[in-house]
Amino acid sequence: MEITTIPAETYTLGFIGAGKMAESIARGAVGSGVLPPSRIRTAAHSNPARRTAFESFGVTVLSSNEDVVRESNVVVLSVKPQLVKDVVSKLTPIITKDKLLVSVAAGIKLKDLQEWAGSNRFIRVMPNTPAAVGEAASVMSLGAAATEEDGNIIAKLFGSIGKIWKAEEKYFDAVTGLSGSGPAYIYLAIEALADGGVAAGLPRDLSLSLASQTVLGAASMVTQTGKHPGQLKDDVTSPGGTTITGVHELEIGGFRGTLMNAVVAAAKRSRELS
Repeated sequence: MEITTIPAETYTLGFIGAGKMAESIARGAVGSGVLPPSRIRTAAHSNPARRTAFESFGVTVLSSNEDVVRESNVVVLSVKPQLVKDVVSKLTPIITKDKLLVSVAAGIKLKDLQEWAGSNRFIRVMPNTPAAVGEAASVMSLGAAATEEDGNIIAKLFGSIGKIWKAEEKYFDAVTGLSGSGPAYIYLAIEALADGGVAAGLPRDLSLSLASQTVLGAASMVTQTGKHPGQLKDDVTSPGGTTITGVHELEIGGFRGTLMNAVVAAAKRSRELS
């Protein structure tokens, strides 16, 4: 059966679930010019705060999920993972082959999504919480009937809230352990750096500002220069200097091994939950 092409320049986007991630994606799409708010829909149901949040930047809030599906070419499932099966099953009668379905629910596999929806035109995306500030790290995997054109539409949509890569779904548990859970590891590192600055005599506000900007700057150096982080580390560690002394302390404490173990442990937990 021939797949109906979704018009990349005029498609309508619907969100099933009006939470913070859906809002981040919608705001990013509008702010970057990928979509005007007039082509975005959601249903906020009984939560007036969520309705207000979407309406504040021009998104149409409909009365039901069914209405959202009917009026959308691309439908993003952004409900909690434990609710996905029930929500999708109720929508199955109106999910037609000309609609592209996208899931951002952690741990829910494509084979289950496709079975529940009665449609293989699915794309699974794993974004992370920095989507809220336009700096998400997202990974997508295409379902059985999703086309390359479908993938391009979703790459552009999620590119409006950060960067996106394509990968096989078998890697998604590891993605969860790294980029999904990773922001929490970095928040801990920023907090610890700030505490270290306070311990060394800095005022709390200045120390936290320096710590967060240092992490941001270091990450930008990696992404913008293309240099390996080990080389960048070597560039700043003078013989017998302050930085190599600090790096030595981190090595004694097992800093790198601990971060590696955190990613592996989170990935293992993701496999257990899915």
